[in-house]
Amino acid sequence: MRALQRHERDQDDDRKTILKELLGQMGDDVTILPPFRCDYGYLLSIGSRAFINYNAIILDSTPVTIGERTWIGPGLQLYTACHPLDAATRTAERPLESASPITIGDDVWLGGGVIVLPGVTIGAESVIGAGSVVTRDIPPRVVAVGNPCRVIRKL
Repeated sequence: MRALQRHERDQDDDRKTILKELLGQMGDDVTILPPFRCDYGYLLSIGSRAFINYNAIILDSTPVTIGERTWIGPGLQLYTACHPLDAATRTAERPLESASPITIGDDVWLGGGVIVLPGVTIGAESVIGAGSVVTRDIPPRVVAVGNPCRVIRKL
């Protein structure tokens, strides 16, 4: 691994300072590669030694928890927001929106391009395959893949 140049270290320090101010909780040694987008930030909690690769989008209208030592591939999308199915309600002058929290356990690995929908919990030590759309809870210590994401084996 190549050594970081001084300006790279300074940029990394600046990025971490901004993230610590933005996020509700950020553990030690967290890496979030840019670009990173979220709605609010203060509703997001990220455990120590977590890694979030490029192009993460986290719509945190309600709490989002990412566990310790969790690795996340590029292009992650976490969506807590949900809109009504009824068109009249959804398109009203003052439309309603709801939100359900997302919880990702410790030591989880989410492959590139994973999408997690509102209200989902992913159990500790699970692996979610690249491109999966997680529509319901995933238990701990499993491999799950697909659209919709389904458990294919236990670890």
